[in-house]
Amino acid sequence: MNVKVKGVTLGSIAAASYGLNPLFALPLYADGMSADSMLFFRYVFAILMMGGMMTIQGKSFRLHRRQLFSVALMGIVFSASSLLLFLSYQYMDAGIASTILFAYPLLVALIMWLVFHERASLLTWVCIVMAFIGIALLYRGKPDAPLSTIGVVLVLLSSLSYAIYIVGVNRSVLKKMDSSTLTFYALLFGSSLYIIRLTGIDLDAASFTFSLQLPHNHWLWVNLVCLALFPTIISLVTMNLSIHYIGSTSAAILGALEPITALVIGVCVFGETLTPRIILGIVLVLAAVTLLVAGKKLLSLLKVKSEE
Repeated sequence: MNVKVKGVTLGSIAAASYGLNPLFALPLYADGMSADSMLFFRYVFAILMMGGMMTIQGKSFRLHRRQLFSVALMGIVFSASSLLLFLSYQYMDAGIASTILFAYPLLVALIMWLVFHERASLLTWVCIVMAFIGIALLYRGKPDAPLSTIGVVLVLLSSLSYAIYIVGVNRSVLKKMDSSTLTFYALLFGSSLYIIRLTGIDLDAASFTFSLQLPHNHWLWVNLVCLALFPTIISLVTMNLSIHYIGSTSAAILGALEPITALVIGVCVFGETLTPRIILGIVLVLAAVTLLVAGKKLLSLLKVKSEE
């Protein structure tokens, strides 16, 4: 398996697993759990699982001093992206939030161009546009439902944070860092955001408080464990590897597979129906991903045939 195929495969797994966020998060919201409490447990469980996996595999936890600031910053940035996305679910439908979130490949391409002077090819821009249109067609929201300004701002900030994380991993000392070690410390430093948000000072009692909520139903603990495993550990590890193999922009475009994951779950688990518009959206997304993977080869083949 060549490097590009590895990168695309891992990026697809990352997108599909990250797309499971609403499946596990929305039942916890319905139970009355806050975003901070939900994400606190998600990160704590993910740190424990990641640490256990690394111990079993005999991987080193060593962190070089020059990597410390970068991994701490990227961990907090990724954590902020998760928090902003989960907060947006309180203001808008998860489907439209997932659609707006896909602005991050465009933001990645813009950051790479403005900051690192790396111009994206015409084929890359075509893939981004096709994927965005396809995702917009997948949206199942009510036509007369109002769009929350606060929700849109939260999702766009989440998208920007995720874009910064993708670029930061590829354009810093973290590029050559072991993927498991990077994921572990990104989660460890990222969890500090929720600890700070959950900790307060009770002026009357002159003491610190920790406003952590627990699930009311025991089966919802499974949702927290699944949040830690699928859209956190699996998504982060595979995304980090994908970025190393195929770069920030290509890895970001593969995120178009995230809403398709939600769609498949809706059809298979909740009995939702497929419409011609949704089928067209799926075709556009898959075409964008196919062009990303094999576009240059297809163009070269067409060029050879035209010359013949």
